[in-house]
Amino acid sequence: MLFKDKLAAFAVIFIWGINFFFMKVGVSEMSPMMLGFFRFLLVLFPAIFLIKIPKVAWKWLFLYGLIGNFGQFAFVFSAISTNMPTSLVALVIQSQAFFTVLIASLLLKEQVKWNQWLAIAVAAIGLSIIALGQQHSAIPLLGLILVICAAMAWACGNIIVKKIGQVSPIGLIIWGNILTPFWFLLLAFQQQGWQGIQADLNTISWHGVVAAAFLGYFATIVGYSLWVYLLAKYPVAKISPLSLWVPVVSLIFAFIFLNEHLNHWQWIGSLIVMFSLLVHLFGDKVLQSQRSKTRVKASG
Repeated sequence: MLFKDKLAAFAVIFIWGINFFFMKVGVSEMSPMMLGFFRFLLVLFPAIFLIKIPKVAWKWLFLYGLIGNFGQFAFVFSAISTNMPTSLVALVIQSQAFFTVLIASLLLKEQVKWNQWLAIAVAAIGLSIIALGQQHSAIPLLGLILVICAAMAWACGNIIVKKIGQVSPIGLIIWGNILTPFWFLLLAFQQQGWQGIQADLNTISWHGVVAAAFLGYFATIVGYSLWVYLLAKYPVAKISPLSLWVPVVSLIFAFIFLNEHLNHWQWIGSLIVMFSLLVHLFGDKVLQSQRSKTRVKASG
């Protein structure tokens, strides 16, 4: 990998890792739904005047924005507002990989490999232990449930992208979210009314503005662009494991700047979930490698 591409990989891991810190700052400044409104409003402007509409049926664009983005981040922001540790949010949401496999198996009839089934089972154990840890902390179990719902929404968004097929990623993320700010504003109105929305607008400080700007411009547009650039240039197997570092960066950042601490149940559950992700990514390759070595020894 070229040095500039290593820098790009480091940048996207760092941006997505500290992304959860800015989510925490954002929900401390305004309601979760208003944070979502501002995030995707900034995603649209001024990019909507610069990016062409992708050649995709509008129904798929709307579904992608409604489920993959509005659904995902409405749950994530709500989870963080319950005081769910951002490091756990960053980790648990990675379960989207397992939900994606399950949904693809059921709806798209894609074959699921043995290591993927094993990874799903191991992840379920890890999440159960994290849930047990929630019971022994001041953090409500609701936060964990909301993050799992976010992971499910992300997985459904992945299936929609799979259904759409080849398309400009940036065009999809801009035009697919053309109604996303509206959905967030509508839910904000339902939850807090116009007075609550006005109160958010009147009390938001520069911290909230910076948080929303980071989430919109850096985490969404810059981070996603770098990720797509790397995926286009290198094998998926070389790039996709890099996402495992995102929860690690988030955990370190949350410990230093947010003074977040996990109890021993949450640590154990987190390590098991991380192990399940490794099984998901590398399990089949390790087995094939061992079989190849066995054949070579047998033939020798």
